[in-house]
Amino acid sequence: MLLDLTLADMSLAAETRRAADDHPFLVAGLRAGVVNFTAAARFLDVDGETDAVATALRRYADDLPGYDPTARDSRVTMESGIGPVETLEEAVLVVGGTALGRFEEDEGRNGNGNQNRTALLATGAVDADALRAALGALSLENIAVHAAGVCEGTMVMVVERLDGANAVRAVERALESVLE
Repeated sequence: MLLDLTLADMSLAAETRRAADDHPFLVAGLRAGVVNFTAAARFLDVDGETDAVATALRRYADDLPGYDPTARDSRVTMESGIGPVETLEEAVLVVGGTALGRFEEDEGRNGNGNQNRTALLATGAVDADALRAALGALSLENIAVHAAGVCEGTMVMVVERLDGANAVRAVERALESVLE
């Protein structure tokens, strides 16, 4: 009987961990030590008593690495007047078959509004974790991102032109403490 209880407890713990892992924000909160375990247990779709799930979450939190954000050595700038361009040489970002880059206002491509965007360019110690943090910060500011990418020390996010200055500040703040 004791063996059955232990296996059931391990199963509940494993199910709780899997359920928590389906919610990255919850795992980040567990790492930071800011989660109400009982509320989180109620939130998760785990078949078990709330107190038992809360205990499993508490143990999971103890096993996770601590919340250790690091500042990135990077520089964020913005370039306005971004939209679809004809050639890759003009592009600051290519997604699928669409190349986005700076266009000249007198080229007559400013009609549909897609060209009236701003590219945020971050260079330096940027990677997928930095992009995740930047996109999260922009989401919290209710700034829509139309395209984004990161590769080899360069990160690009395309936002509405009027959101450019606020977006730069949000991305700079995000890059000051990227959770790895």
